[in-house]
This record gives sequence, structure tokens and C-alpha cells, in this order.
Amino acid sequence: MYKVTENLEGLRLDKALVALAGETRSTVKQWLDEKRVTVNKALLKPSYKVVLGDVIEVAKKEETILDLEPIDLNLEIVYQDDDLAVINKPVGLTVHPSHTTKEPTLVHGIMHQIKDLGAFDDVIRPGIVHRLDKDTSGLLVVAKNKETLLALQKALQDRLIKREYVALVKGVIKPDKGTIDAPIGRHPKERQSMAVIASGKPSITHFEVLKRFSNSTLIKCILDTGRTHQIRVHLSHLGHPVLNDPKYGSKFDTRMGQLLHAKKLSFIHPKTQKSLSFEAPIPIFFDEYLSKNE
Repeated sequence: MYKVTENLEGLRLDKALVALAGETRSTVKQWLDEKRVTVNKALLKPSYKVVLGDVIEVAKKEETILDLEPIDLNLEIVYQDDDLAVINKPVGLTVHPSHTTKEPTLVHGIMHQIKDLGAFDDVIRPGIVHRLDKDTSGLLVVAKNKETLLALQKALQDRLIKREYVALVKGVIKPDKGTIDAPIGRHPKERQSMAVIASGKPSITHFEVLKRFSNSTLIKCILDTGRTHQIRVHLSHLGHPVLNDPKYGSKFDTRMGQLLHAKKLSFIHPKTQKSLSFEAPIPIFFDEYLSKNE
């Protein structure tokens, strides 16, 4: 429970709560989004201007214990040392558990295969630096200890981790290269989807044509930002959705994953300061699909 003091009077609710709780803006935003914050027992908007004596309360989040038993998923570990591991995630595997995910995840697999995985504050996402969508294959880096996790997360925030994807998209893209600079946010009607909207966060995707087919185009994508579903949303917005995308495409063949692969990952090792770069070939089903289009 927090009580608004004279020096905070007139501030927006979200800004006042940051000062009172000593938490980050993102944490306070999450509290507000989850409707756990009340002012004098009432739910109010983040823009509400607080008044001297207002009582602000943050309800505890009801946590459900998730199954985090190690499971042998025979993950392909491309690289591993004392501080981190690089994994080639297969299609169909979710990165971490959630209340809506019942099947095994990458986290279950790394808990089995990485024996020296340290203790983390976030027990649901131990060591997870960044994510790939369930139906996207390819490379991601996992930290083995808190120090490395924080360093890699900062490097990601500072755009020092370079990620290169390949995608086969619907239709023929005419320019050889281009940049999609369009803000992405939560879809106003479909809350499980993202969309290009004016109120979204700045999002930039660079693309380059690798090969054109009669009804599709193979492209390389490089991210400047890392929004949820960014490449898929941007390419759909461009009118060239990723083929076999179950959410932003027009058709979905359950016999294979979407034709989007995180092919290359490059970064500076936070401990050794050595430059590391890894590549993973496209999955067999992706390669076979390309061969059929030759």
C-alpha cells in the first residue's frame, strides 16, 4: 500500500507509482495492464492525476506452479562454454512455459541437457535472452548464469546482437532490397496477435531478395528491433506474408513449420570479449519446399 505525498500530487498514476514503489516503468505498466492497481479501491487509468492522500494498492498476482521437470528433447547445441550456449531450435517447440502451454518447451530441454545451468530469478525463463516463435526454427543464445544473462540482455537492447533470418514469402517482391519502418503493437481486436498500428513501438526490419520464384520470393531479413512477431507482421503488412504462417498468412500446412528460419547469430562474448558468429542451415522441410519451387 502506498500513500500519495505532497511532492507527487498531480503526477500521472503510472509515474507516481514508479516513484512510490521504486520499480521500473515496465514493471508498473505490467501491474496496470493486469489491472492489479487500485486507487482508493477503484481501478483507474494510468493517466489519472493523483491527489494528495490517495491510497494506491497493488494486488498480488496469483501464480500457478508450472511443471518444470527436465525433459530429454535432444536439442541441437551448436556451441557451449561455461557461460552460455547457442541452440538451433526446431520448428514446433515453444521457448518457455506459460499458463497456456501444456507441451514440453525449450526450457524443459535445456534443463536436461545443460547440467551447469545456474539459478535465476525468473524460474520460468531461466537463462532465456531472446525468443523465437513456436513455428520458427533457428538460432538463439541461452545464458548459464545471471551475470551473462544481464550482459546479453543489455547487448540485445543496445542492438549489439545481430540476427539474420531467411524467409520464403508469398508473391514476388520487386525491389532487390528495402526497409520496413512501421510501428508494431497489440492488435486492437485480436489480442493474441500483433499489428502495424500508429500507437505501436518503433519497429525496423531490413530485407534483401535472395531468389525470386514464380509465385514467391526468398529473402534475407535483419532486425534493428525485436518486437513480438516482428518479421511476420512487417512482411504481412507489406503484402508478402511468410508462407505457411499460421497467424499472419492465408493457409497453414500442419505437416511443416512456417518458412522462416533464424539462420545467423553474431555477438561479442560478454566474458571473453571474443566475436562469435554462428550459422544454422535451413530445416529439411524448408529446403525440400524450395527445391519444389525451382
